[in-house]
Amino acid sequence: MLIRLQIFPQTLSHLHSPLTPVKSSNPRPNWTKQSQFHDGFRTSLSSHPNTPISDSGLRFRQKLLYIQSLKVNSSKALHKNPNFRSVPLDTVKSVEKCLYSMGIERSALGRILDMHPQLLTSDPYSDLYPVFDFLLNEVHMPYPDIQKSIIRCPRLLLCSVDDQLRPTLYFLKNLGFVGARAITCQNTLLLVYSVEGTLLPKLEYLQNLGFSFKEVVNMVVRSPGLLTYSIEKNFRPKVEYFLDEMKGDLAELRRFPQYFSFSLEGKIKHRHRVLVEHGFSLPLPEMLKVSDGEFNSRLIEMQLQLVDERHLK
Repeated sequence: MLIRLQIFPQTLSHLHSPLTPVKSSNPRPNWTKQSQFHDGFRTSLSSHPNTPISDSGLRFRQKLLYIQSLKVNSSKALHKNPNFRSVPLDTVKSVEKCLYSMGIERSALGRILDMHPQLLTSDPYSDLYPVFDFLLNEVHMPYPDIQKSIIRCPRLLLCSVDDQLRPTLYFLKNLGFVGARAITCQNTLLLVYSVEGTLLPKLEYLQNLGFSFKEVVNMVVRSPGLLTYSIEKNFRPKVEYFLDEMKGDLAELRRFPQYFSFSLEGKIKHRHRVLVEHGFSLPLPEMLKVSDGEFNSRLIEMQLQLVDERHLK
């Protein structure tokens, strides 16, 4: 049975219903026309953002003050979303109310809107609520996890359910992301990737290394992060170092695909070189999964063990 969101101001079956403007509770001040009161007007404007303004320039300034209060860079917003100039303030406020209704706090909201200013002019009923409905009823995500997904990957709100999210979900389910391996708030980022342009090329690259299709599927389902890594910036340099410098076996990558999640310069190369300098080697999980302190302790243990073995001879 499908669970429909009941928190919307209107039900999802009325996605295209016009929004009702928010009426201001603040009475219109009795502004004087004398020039010496202009500064007072601007001060009052910034402290009373709901005051009706007849002048278009002042309404625009009011809109800028509003998004700045959300910690949104107004210059960036105007550059990336020119439509922001012409939309009424109520449209922007309706976006805030929509996201807040899904549990997104104002601090996170400002970061999301600053990252993606296109959202400032979106229509909650045609653009945003359908994404929430998709996550709840098709991804079958628990309601509290929806806001976690949006905070981790705000790009979800920019994606079309029909053109992007649903086809990718279908592909991932066929790949094996079902049951205990189903999409969660931890990996909803995968839903924003193009199947043809992003996901398939990564699967093909891993196959071309010598893994079977079944092995590749098992690797990415166990470690979904593999599908988020760049071929040129992650896969290729790490594979080359593993095969050329570490003289590794692909079977070890199959058993430990998390290898690709570690920094090549910051951890893999450093620890491998330290081991080589001392004449030691470790399986990938033992070399990479431990903290620096644990790695150093393990190194000392191996050195002491080597000394003991030499004395016994």
